[in-house]
Amino acid sequence: MAFMDHFMEEVVVKRNNTLNRILYYFSWVVIIVGALFAAMMFGTLTTNFNWMTVVFIVLTGGIAAYTYFFHDRILTEYEYTFTNGALDFAEVYNNKKRKSLGSLNVRNVEAFGKVTSPSFQRYLNMPGIKRMNWFLNRDSELYYFYFTKENDKKMIILEPSEEMVGYIKQYLPRGAYQE
Repeated sequence: MAFMDHFMEEVVVKRNNTLNRILYYFSWVVIIVGALFAAMMFGTLTTNFNWMTVVFIVLTGGIAAYTYFFHDRILTEYEYTFTNGALDFAEVYNNKKRKSLGSLNVRNVEAFGKVTSPSFQRYLNMPGIKRMNWFLNRDSELYYFYFTKENDKKMIILEPSEEMVGYIKQYLPRGAYQE
């Protein structure tokens, strides 16, 4: 009998992305205007030194630089990759930068279920729990994983498809699925 691999990859995208798109394009305006102001003021600084001009250059240049390095985060997506019981999580910024969030072996999960289940509140209200929200659409069917890693209680909240939930259920330990 041949062993069948279970592999699935999903990308979670914010459904109503209009505001984020507007903010993203506005961030480019902030970057360009801030850099231009800093450059123009730097030109005047060479002929007429003034501390207020230095402060203005640092402020506008700093805002432009900060916005440039972090504006891709406005368009964030989450990626879930399931391979034979192992889930890998990543955050993707504007389809350019990818940040690995970690891996989870589903066999090590103590509880898994919908956030609408009574068990979710019980785990959520435990003292010292670290919660990681890796979802974008609050109105989606959200699920949680509860597990202990290195004596730390952790909970991951995500929005997988029904097909991925089916794969996850196949690898969960007995009694871990919470209805």
